Amino acid sequence: MPIQIRELHIKVAVNEPAEASNTSPVRSTPSPGGAQGQMGEDQRDQIIAECVEQVMNILREKSER
Repeated sequence: MPIQIRELHIKVAVNEPAEASNTSPVRSTPSPGGAQGQMGEDQRDQIIAECVEQVMNILREKSER
């Protein structure tokens, strides 16, 4: 007889060292005039195309289930 899980609770505690709290892994959006903020139109289009392809793959997999 299969077991059906109706509810799942996940609890996670993450502790960062005090030294590493100044360097956040989440990067803020660089200013448009900055060197990191400049991205070629081709690079941007390539990233967008790859994201769209991944989303379409996920949707296709969900519809097959």
